[in-house]
Amino acid sequence: MDRNQATGLILFAAVILIYSIFFASGPETPVVDENQAQTEQESISSAIDGSSAVVETPIELVDSLRASKFGVLAPLTVGEAKVVVLENEQVKITFSTKGAAIKEVQLKEYESWKGEPLLLLSEESSNLSESITTRFGEFNLTDFYFTPSLNSTPGEEGTIHELTFTAQTESGAIKQTFTLNDGEYVVKKSFEIENYQGVFTGNEVKLSWTDQVKAQEKDLAESRRKSQVNYYLTSGTYENLGVSDDTEEAAVTEPVKWIGFSQRFFTAGIIAENDFKNVNLTQSTPADSSIVRTMGASFSVPVENGKSAYSFYFGPDKYKTLKKVTEGFEKNVDMGYFFVSWVNKYIVVHLFEFLEKYFSNYGIIIIIIVFLIKLALSPLTYKSYIGMAKMRVIKPEIDELKEKFGDDPTKMQQEQMKLFSQLGVSPISGCLPLLLQMPFLFAMFFFFPNSIELRQESFLWAKDLSTYDEFFKLPFTIPFYGSHVSLFTLLMTVSQIIYTHFNNQLTTATGPMKNLGYIMPVMFMFILNSYPAGLSFYYFVSNVFTFGQQALIKLFVDDTKIRQKVEENKAKNVNKKKSKFQQRLEDAMKAADANKKK
Repeated sequence: MDRNQATGLILFAAVILIYSIFFASGPETPVVDENQAQTEQESISSAIDGSSAVVETPIELVDSLRASKFGVLAPLTVGEAKVVVLENEQVKITFSTKGAAIKEVQLKEYESWKGEPLLLLSEESSNLSESITTRFGEFNLTDFYFTPSLNSTPGEEGTIHELTFTAQTESGAIKQTFTLNDGEYVVKKSFEIENYQGVFTGNEVKLSWTDQVKAQEKDLAESRRKSQVNYYLTSGTYENLGVSDDTEEAAVTEPVKWIGFSQRFFTAGIIAENDFKNVNLTQSTPADSSIVRTMGASFSVPVENGKSAYSFYFGPDKYKTLKKVTEGFEKNVDMGYFFVSWVNKYIVVHLFEFLEKYFSNYGIIIIIIVFLIKLALSPLTYKSYIGMAKMRVIKPEIDELKEKFGDDPTKMQQEQMKLFSQLGVSPISGCLPLLLQMPFLFAMFFFFPNSIELRQESFLWAKDLSTYDEFFKLPFTIPFYGSHVSLFTLLMTVSQIIYTHFNNQLTTATGPMKNLGYIMPVMFMFILNSYPAGLSFYYFVSNVFTFGQQALIKLFVDDTKIRQKVEENKAKNVNKKKSKFQQRLEDAMKAADANKKK
């Protein structure tokens, strides 16, 4: 240490010593005026009950160090944290008067799988902080104490609950207002700075939000597959961080409209009035089995004329509910790829909503949905059966061609095409109707795992249709299968094998193609064993209905009449010329065969 440093330390120590002797007062026992204390307590109580009274802290009570750090805002840093609740029948939000911060969010209509209150956010697992820039530095709003004022006013569609937090001095005020309507999950927030000329120098509020998403469902693996950070750009593009267990990060350069911390059945989201800027997102998967994912977001909200606004969504992932929130917010529910999502969005969602009005048992609702879909698709099923029946009755002609041209595949294909043309039979007539039904089959693969309607709904032995029905617990684990037996999945597999056997009697399939129908159900048994019971039950009921449809059609379809129709076509088309398409196809086959011989 050199001489200058030593001198500086001595002078610094002397200043502190002189200050402590002549200026700093020792601890004194405060004398409390009972009337004054009662008046202050009544002022605080009236503020919480809805009055506009504001409790101010005298500048004399603010120590000099606090004053040097916060300046004219120093009186706002003195106070006592209290709890205030804003709620309707759907959601209960608990705030702290320290920073007007959200401490806890409870969804009142739902419970966790353990039967406990469902806390979407809690003080222990979630932190949402806001900071503003002043000429004294950057401060977090939790540095300041606010006085609450709760008011409820009647609206067109129910009561409007408004909670205003005010932090005020002689120089100005900071106000934060939260508005919640009856029957809604959206909480609108407005932020306003009044006066404080030259104090607030920034034009934005910086937000940082981290959340350790708690496991609300029994099946942790499935919950993690369905939990991710979603966001929507103001340009109309939906993005997400994926469902990988690896740490994911994204620095979004474009303005963002909303950010959603989406779980399997619930979403905590924040929606911009206009846009969010400087958005950075993170997502990781902790080893803790009570935590699904750790999600984080930091961004800035523009402040214009001392005001800014945005909204929160704390609620279930119901497609029609989310669609009303803001543009693209329904993307928090995975409805599947574009070629199947239309089935869920425009058919299944509305069917569920309609049937829920008349039936409380979701197993019955699934059966009715299967019946209605099968009924609507019955013309395609009929055409598919007729197409397979035609192929079955001309099997003798096809066998003759195989014996005659079996050694020449190109010639065999050419003769088959000629035969089909003469007999008026299309080989794809039985497959095309089935192909048109595939979107409905695959749509359910996305709908049921994401359907909150099935959550904690029981049917028969399944206690919860949104997860697998553990009919029997195995004392060991089978690779790719698990350590339990799902009875609905087993019934689906058996019904599919029976249906395949029945279907093979109606087709001309032979060899590997015929056996493939038996392999696929077994593969799906392994895949779907840990999927929701509602999905396996739907496929099982669908197989039963399809089997019944084909058995019914068989009673009214006479192979003799089909054969007679084929013979009529054969006589009519005996001199039929090849179509241009058929001729081009034959030429292409001949060219390919010639190249193969070369």
